[in-house]
Amino acid sequence: MTKEFIVAIELGSSKITGIAGKKNPDGSISILAVVKEDSTSCIRKGVVFNIDKTVLCLTNIVKKLETSLKTNIARVYVGVGGQSIRSVKNIIMKTLPAETIVSQDMINELMDANRSMSYADQEILDAVTQEYKVDSLYQLDPVGIPCLRLEGNFLNILWRKTFYKNLNQCINKAGMEIAELYLAPLALADAVLTETEKRSGCILVDLGADTTTVLVYYKNILRHLAVIPLGGENITKDITSLLMEESQAEDMKLKYASAYTDNSDIDENKKYPIDSDRKVESRKFIEIVESRLQEIIENVFYQVPNEYADKLIGGIILTGGGANMPNIEKAFTDQAPTEKIRIAKFVNLKINSNLPEITAHDATMNTILGLLAKGDINCAGEEINTDLFQATDAKHTATTPTQTKEPRSFTETSGTGIVQTEEEKERLRKQKEAQEEAERLAKEEEERRIAEEKRQNSPMNKLWKGIKNFARKITEEEE
Repeated sequence: MTKEFIVAIELGSSKITGIAGKKNPDGSISILAVVKEDSTSCIRKGVVFNIDKTVLCLTNIVKKLETSLKTNIARVYVGVGGQSIRSVKNIIMKTLPAETIVSQDMINELMDANRSMSYADQEILDAVTQEYKVDSLYQLDPVGIPCLRLEGNFLNILWRKTFYKNLNQCINKAGMEIAELYLAPLALADAVLTETEKRSGCILVDLGADTTTVLVYYKNILRHLAVIPLGGENITKDITSLLMEESQAEDMKLKYASAYTDNSDIDENKKYPIDSDRKVESRKFIEIVESRLQEIIENVFYQVPNEYADKLIGGIILTGGGANMPNIEKAFTDQAPTEKIRIAKFVNLKINSNLPEITAHDATMNTILGLLAKGDINCAGEEINTDLFQATDAKHTATTPTQTKEPRSFTETSGTGIVQTEEEKERLRKQKEAQEEAERLAKEEEERRIAEEKRQNSPMNKLWKGIKNFARKITEEEE
């Protein structure tokens, strides 16, 4: 019997996580396996900096999953995230002749023109349509409306070209067939936010180990995305200033750290043990933790565009490992433009699993579960042969994917969170060049045909034809 399951991989700063799950007819997802690899030596702030070590981690993840599933993996879904991802607004305008009715082709031209924008050292990962301006009115769907001026407002999501290139190199070196590259923050948002929150306006804050990701939604549209290069690890490193190892600092953070402590509740005589010989004053420890956390919170709210600051009725949704810190809501409430704060400890999906990583509901698996939910292509290859009497030199390789994926145009992928790989972009570029060449040749042929028709119908040509016909008749009569 052919197996069917989805495989997703998340490249995190502290660990790379691989997950396999099966989608059920009732819409639920059954988790089949979860594996992890330490990534501190190859990924920093969500970005690959050591290609060879990352490749080793990825191949180990795939091997562990294959062993657990007893099936080869033919393809995987991979999440893209980390430092330097940011959003930039862009406007593309087109002037139209009088009485022109907006068509879908015109919209596609605007979208393609936007995706063709060039940014220094930056790669466009995705482009989200905000709205269209038809003359002086804003519309979400302008097709069919007559106008003289059509304007497309877009939100381009950028990433440094170096990071994009390194990720693609890792994927290629690991020999992984990609089902889809996906923007991890958008997959997370779809998994933890409700439709009401997106529609009424909200801020999603993913408090990670090395980074904090901020997304702003309003009227069901992503309005801003930024990754702040600060996270829980920064708090840990600050605690090491109390003269201790980083592992000790991490333990103390998990045991004693609070996002907010009222000044009147601080016991001046209380001390926290560093080890068997040393202790630290609780006030000093609290001040270190809160100072760094306040910096993170200030940076979060700095990212909220002014035009949406007073419209976010859906409130603030906190997720990620940092959301587990005690009194985290209180710390945000003190600076937030709204008192409505919710902690998303788990995804808004029906998940079936007895695995402790999943049942913990500690917000650390939300992104990978969101990526898994995006999968719609079977990732299973051939079943691994465990028959000891079979030839020992048989190779356990994934089957050649039966579902080939043609590179989709920018207009097809815009706003979906799908990131095109370098291979897809190159194939799409060649397709576009071939199409443009065919169109050029067709245009030249048409121009030649029109020129020939004009020549044939010109007065001089008609006169010359008349003379030739007259001469031929005279010659025929003489004969």
